[in-house]
Amino acid sequence: MTAPTKNDLLIRQRCEAMIRYGHTAIRQFPKMERHVLGAEIRHTMWAILRLIVICNRRYHKKTTLQDLDAELDLLRAQVRLAKEMGYLDFKKYEHWAKLNDEIGRMVGGWVKSFAGSSRASNRDGH
Repeated sequence: MTAPTKNDLLIRQRCEAMIRYGHTAIRQFPKMERHVLGAEIRHTMWAILRLIVICNRRYHKKTTLQDLDAELDLLRAQVRLAKEMGYLDFKKYEHWAKLNDEIGRMVGGWVKSFAGSSRASNRDGH
């Protein structure tokens, strides 16, 4: 694991930690589901990281943040389904859900800070 640089966002670091944990948890799925539901979950996790990187680079973030929020909701549903189907024990589910919730709170804060800054610039006439 490499040390984070100052340019790395905390949300990106948390997402990378969640992906590492998710890959470990998916290895415990039954073989058939590792290639079906596991592949879908991996795809969603990488999409979340991709959207975080894009949000960090874009000036106008609103639609990308909405996409990021939607992908995170999808991941939460997929992880919950994996638990309900018996592919994920409760402790792993609980830990993974906490990681996802932390990312969700960070995304929510990002959305609020973006909304606040866009309102302020609209009042200033910019």
